[in-house]
Amino acid sequence: MAHSSATALSHMASIDLSEYDPEQSRLMSERCIVVTPDDVPIGALDKKTCHLMENINKGLLHRAFSAFVFRPDDGKLLLQQRATEKITFPDMWTNTCCSHPLDDFEEEKIQKDARGVKVAATRKLEHELGIPPKQAPPENFQYLTRIHYLAPSNGLWGEHEVDYILFLTAHVDVTANPNEIRDFRWVDKKELQAMFDDTGNSFTPWFKLIARDFLFGWWDTLLERRSKETNLLEASALVGVADGSKVIKMT
Repeated sequence: MAHSSATALSHMASIDLSEYDPEQSRLMSERCIVVTPDDVPIGALDKKTCHLMENINKGLLHRAFSAFVFRPDDGKLLLQQRATEKITFPDMWTNTCCSHPLDDFEEEKIQKDARGVKVAATRKLEHELGIPPKQAPPENFQYLTRIHYLAPSNGLWGEHEVDYILFLTAHVDVTANPNEIRDFRWVDKKELQAMFDDTGNSFTPWFKLIARDFLFGWWDTLLERRSKETNLLEASALVGVADGSKVIKMT
C-alpha cells in the first residue's frame, strides 16, 4: 500500500464473520485510524479489514494502545486473559487492556499529548473490565512511547499496529465483561515471570515484546519513585523515562 495514497484503502480484502461470536463480529465494524509507519493518519477502515493478514501483508497499519494498570500501594499489575470469543488472539494472557482509538469518535483522534488514545483507554477499561471512568480518567494516564510491530494470530488474522504504551496507577474496581475477558489477576514482577516460565500459558505477541524490552525496567523505576508524601506509586513519576517523540520498530 502506498502510504501517500488514501485511495489504496479502498482495495482491501474482506471476509464473512457469520461463523464468529455475534458481539465480537459487531465490534469488528468499528473504524480504526489508519496510519503510516511514522503514525501519520491517512484514513480509516473497519477493524475487520485492519486485522486480516491479507491486508496487513499489503502494508495496512493502524493505531492502537496498550494500557498497564498498577495498584498504587503494592505495585501489582492487572493482567487479563482474553475471552475464547475473541476473534484475534483468543485465550491469551496480556496486559490490562489492549485496543484502539476509533475514527468514530472525534476526541479519540486527538494526537496532542496522546489525548485520543488516553480517552480510548478510559472507554475500553470500562467496556472490558467494568472499571468506572472516574477511576481511570484520561488525564491520569502516563504516555511512555509508541511501538510498531506486526504479529500473525492464526494465519487469517493478525495485528499490525503503532501501539501507544500507557501506564496508570489506580485503585480500580473490576467487573469483567465475560465476552471480552476469560480471567484476570493482579501480579507482581516475580509472579509475572513465573507465568512467562509456565509453558501452559500463552501470551499476546505485543505483550511479550513490551515485557521483553521495556516493562520490567519501567516497573522497577515506578517502584523506585514511590511518592515520599503519600507512600504511593504515581505513573506521572515516569515522565521522561522513554522517548515518546518517535515510533520504535520492534520485531
